[in-house]
Amino acid sequence: MGKWDWQVFLQDTGGGQTYLEWLMSAWGWTLSVASLSLVVALVVGSVMGILRTVPSKTLVFIGNAWTELFRNIPLLVQVFLWYHVIPSLFLSLRAIPSFVLVVFALGFFTSARVSEQVKAGIQALPKGQRYAGLAMGLTLPQTYRYVLLPMAFRIVIPPLTSESMNIIKNSSVAFAVSISEMTMFAMQAQEETSRGIEVYLAVTGLYFISAFAINRIALFIEQRVQVPGMIGGGK
Repeated sequence: MGKWDWQVFLQDTGGGQTYLEWLMSAWGWTLSVASLSLVVALVVGSVMGILRTVPSKTLVFIGNAWTELFRNIPLLVQVFLWYHVIPSLFLSLRAIPSFVLVVFALGFFTSARVSEQVKAGIQALPKGQRYAGLAMGLTLPQTYRYVLLPMAFRIVIPPLTSESMNIIKNSSVAFAVSISEMTMFAMQAQEETSRGIEVYLAVTGLYFISAFAINRIALFIEQRVQVPGMIGGGK
């Protein structure tokens, strides 16, 4: 086994850039996929989680159906469905870049998990809070907006942090549809340079930095919005 050669990242790829520049570009693609997917997951997952707690059987069914559908199909299969199957059924989607399709696939997959967290957060609140809001003359949507959701989201910040970190790692499936993110970079750079140890250690480090940064940001938010007695707040 030869010595490690980190100068491999300064070598030219043959396309006018170094492997380090390629790695940074791949990191950017990874963060872009993860960030946009997280936005989709939080918005859609929150809506579905709320629907699962309202006093309407139809809305509860819609929320449950969405959650079960996207939770029980493997992520990679969902990516291939969005990339190969759905554009074949809806021809207008063929013009949409694969990047966008991956964002929706990963976002909808994660939204099912977010839905579970939001539902649990709402159900963890005393039922009296809902009744109190309605008794004050608030409509049901207003009760959710002003009474239930502000507390529920504070409760579920820790599990949502885990989902945010997972979405960074799950973004690696984008390589399957030729998105130039870090996993694809690692596979191609290893083949071209035969320096798999250096390449995969660098990619692993960037995945760790990305997930750790999400963790620190979420911890900061949790500390700023915590309520005494709810998620670690003092008396």
